[in-house]
This record gives sequence, C-alpha cells and structure tokens, in this order.
Amino acid sequence: MFFATNLDTVTHGIQLAVAPVFLLTAVAGMIGSVAGRLARIIDRARVLEDRIEAAQPGNPLTAAFSELGQLRLRGSLVNACIALLTFCAIMIGLTIMALFLGETTEWQIFRMATILFLSGISCFLLALLCFLTETLIATRMLKFGRKLPQLPSQT
Repeated sequence: MFFATNLDTVTHGIQLAVAPVFLLTAVAGMIGSVAGRLARIIDRARVLEDRIEAAQPGNPLTAAFSELGQLRLRGSLVNACIALLTFCAIMIGLTIMALFLGETTEWQIFRMATILFLSGISCFLLALLCFLTETLIATRMLKFGRKLPQLPSQT
C-alpha cells in the first residue's frame, strides 16, 4: 500500500475529510436535543404509571392509559430517531476515512465515499422525519382550549 508523502496531497485529503465533520457536529447536537425529549417522555410516563398504580380498584383511568400509549409511541419514534442519527454519524465517519484514504493512498474508494455519504444523509433525513412526527404527536396531546379547573381563591 502506497501512502502519499507529498504535503499538498495530504493537505487536500484533510480538506476533503474535514468538510463532513460539520455534519457530525449537527448530528451530535440533534442527538443531545432528542435525548432530552426522550428523558422528558420517560419522566412523564413514570408519573402516569405511578398514578395508575395508586388508583382505587375499579377506577379505569382511561385518560392515563391513553396518554401512556401516546408516550410509548413518542418514545419509539425518539428511539428510532436516535438510532438513525447514530447510523448517520457512523456513515459520515466512514465517509471521512474513505475520503482521506482515497486521497492519500492508491485505493480507489471515492465511489464508496459517495455511497457512505448519501447513506448518512438518508439516515439524517429519516431521523428528521421521526423527530417531526414525534413533535406533532406531542403537540396533538396538548389540551388547548379546554377550561382549566378554578383554584380556590385565597381571601
């Protein structure tokens, strides 16, 4: 295997490999954001499960079970989003390696770099669709326009 010793070739290889790193930064930020949403979903589900367990026998708590089902769906979407973002990061990392090795060695792997990059972008787009779907479900769960119970006035 031949490794390039020409400084210009190595520099160009680094330039090619660094460009996708910006996408990795975006993916890492999105993983953090989506993981925060997952934590909130889990916390809310725990509250509902405790409420269901503490309920009197014969009290169906239909609304709590319904919300728990929606939280389960949202959790699945967020987990899928995180998995797709992780696959995206792996594909982009492999793209970086392929671009660098293709530029600094005799290996002809630019076609593989193209496939890896497009696979990573596809995973990113699918993750965005999961995120959008989850946020739409979360918004639909809100009780806009319903009257809230009045708190007793303190006089």
